[in-house]
Amino acid sequence: MEKKWALILGASSGFGGSSAVELAKNGYNIFGVHLDRQATMPLVQQIVKKIEKTGQQAVFFNINAADHIKINDTLDEIKERFTTKEHPHVHVLIHSLAFGTLKPYVAKNPNDCVSPSQMSMTLDVMAHSLVYWTQGLVHRDLLAQGGRIFALTSAGSHTVIPNYGAVSAAKAALEAHIRQLAVELGAMRITCNSIMAGITDTPAGRKIPMFDKMLQAAKHKNPQGKLTTPDEVAKAIVALCDEKCEWISGNVIGVDGGEYVVNYIGEKTNTGIK
Repeated sequence: MEKKWALILGASSGFGGSSAVELAKNGYNIFGVHLDRQATMPLVQQIVKKIEKTGQQAVFFNINAADHIKINDTLDEIKERFTTKEHPHVHVLIHSLAFGTLKPYVAKNPNDCVSPSQMSMTLDVMAHSLVYWTQGLVHRDLLAQGGRIFALTSAGSHTVIPNYGAVSAAKAALEAHIRQLAVELGAMRITCNSIMAGITDTPAGRKIPMFDKMLQAAKHKNPQGKLTTPDEVAKAIVALCDEKCEWISGNVIGVDGGEYVVNYIGEKTNTGIK
């Protein structure tokens, strides 16, 4: 059987890191793309060790995943690795890049507002890069027939969070890209879905202003009385990779234990929320 590979953008922590390990447990070799400095490299090495412990291969690239030259160089290297033996494919592509500007649109001091370059950077990294990686995979015949594409979105794609405007726009664009790709790649039987996790305590989330209050509110209103974890999201992604899920495409899929449907915070009881 053809070896299965997953390409994960943002593989060093959070949803991307957990998905890398969970996919490895389920027989996938991992290409990981991340951008880390020396201080956080030990965390990357921990993920690599967990992957290798499953018996799968881990090939990681420490690059800017929105740099078009780096995108092409990395995909060329993947292509070269594949052509040295048999010609396997990338069966799963996960977009979990979290690098954007958290500033208001309007402020008295112009320097406190999001700038055009910051807006463009946020949209490019957190949304448009998905399209460019997908294009590169298809053009090199690296994307498997019947493959899976997942993009990590959030409720911020359609709700307002303080200083989250540029990221909110990026998440909305990311969902739009997923819908478009679901249609354009349908002939290849490739499914494309956005994964909307519940509020999760991740390094990226901790950069959001007042995130501690968001964590408290989410835990209180969640029907199960707890926060979503990256591992729970990773297990959902693996489940959606099953061939039985080949008809699920073009959707925003919530993975939050029912958190999002609760629109108020009430007193907890054994039977739910009053």
